[in-house]
Amino acid sequence: MITLEQVEKLRQHANISYDEARTALEKADGDILQALIDLENEGKVDAPDGGGKYMSISPATDHFEESKQTASSENTENKGKSRSGFRKVCSDFTTFLARILRKGNVNTFIIERHNEEIMRLPVTVLVIFCIISFWIIVPLLAVGLFFGFRYSFEGPDLGTAKVNDAMNSVSNAAEEIKKDINK
Repeated sequence: MITLEQVEKLRQHANISYDEARTALEKADGDILQALIDLENEGKVDAPDGGGKYMSISPATDHFEESKQTASSENTENKGKSRSGFRKVCSDFTTFLARILRKGNVNTFIIERHNEEIMRLPVTVLVIFCIISFWIIVPLLAVGLFFGFRYSFEGPDLGTAKVNDAMNSVSNAAEEIKKDINK
């Protein structure tokens, strides 16, 4: 049975007529929150901007209390939300870094000369070297191509034929340039 108090509360929060409030409550079997949701879905009521402005329903008494929030409690709530959002971002970032490090440690960078392996480094170490001393490592790798060094990758992610074919084509191009210069 729909009470006048329920109709009044719904009207107060939804800014609708008594008849619309009664009809909405009847459809929702007296559940004021569900009636508000139904009215929002029908476009008769605008959703609140920040959320949390509606009231909560006490399951034991089927009465509800308005959520009274002061500016300070809203600020506290927003800080809590931003902190939990920040935690999620941090968690996502650390998960991303862990996945990248795992892939970098599983894949290796191999340096060979005359079909003899000179050095084998995890890709993570190569990336760290490049970050720390980019202007030294990259030219050394480029100059190494002209001295007969060949580079390749091994591992589940970078050790594919496509990647290593590209590395071989770069090495072959360097050999061709070296031959042209020597002529």
